[in-house]
Amino acid sequence: MSAGVVVGPDGLARCPWGLEAESMEDYRRYHDTEWGHPVHGDDALYERMCLEAFQSGLSWLTILRRREGFRAAFADFSIAKVAAFTEADAERLLADPGIIRNRAKISAAIGNARVAAEWAPGELDAFIWSYAPDGARRAPRTMADVPPTTPESTALAKELKKRGFRFVGPTTAYAMMQACGLVNDHLANCHARGGA
Repeated sequence: MSAGVVVGPDGLARCPWGLEAESMEDYRRYHDTEWGHPVHGDDALYERMCLEAFQSGLSWLTILRRREGFRAAFADFSIAKVAAFTEADAERLLADPGIIRNRAKISAAIGNARVAAEWAPGELDAFIWSYAPDGARRAPRTMADVPPTTPESTALAKELKKRGFRFVGPTTAYAMMQACGLVNDHLANCHARGGA
């Protein structure tokens, strides 16, 4: 993978992961239209938290290609609906080929919904966004400049765990922060940097 931006067939410079050959269209669309764009709303942030947890140890492409399956299986990531899932629902999810069938991750997704359901509307959104770094950071020039964790993601993960959330370590928390626009890690000269 190239360290800096890569110019695609459309003439636009992108972060190199946005143009991986095997999956260029899937990654390009996600890179250009979602990653790094601000995401608000409790259910929307819960979805990203779940997807990042399911991605742990796997390729993000695997998650992207099963995203609609995840949405169908997890009631469009409605916190209220997932919080009401029963043991029968957990067993249904373990048999669903449209998602990643990992018992610990499924259990965490349901448990995290139950924790979030106890919060007031908008509280999860405000809580997560309170960990956005203050001020602008220097744009990364290469992928080597993009950290796997930050003090903010470490603090967010610690507080989420303290409040009962699972599968939200510092790396997963930082990936969620990147995906949801709390930080802008599009490389300098990436065409999506200004739009994110």
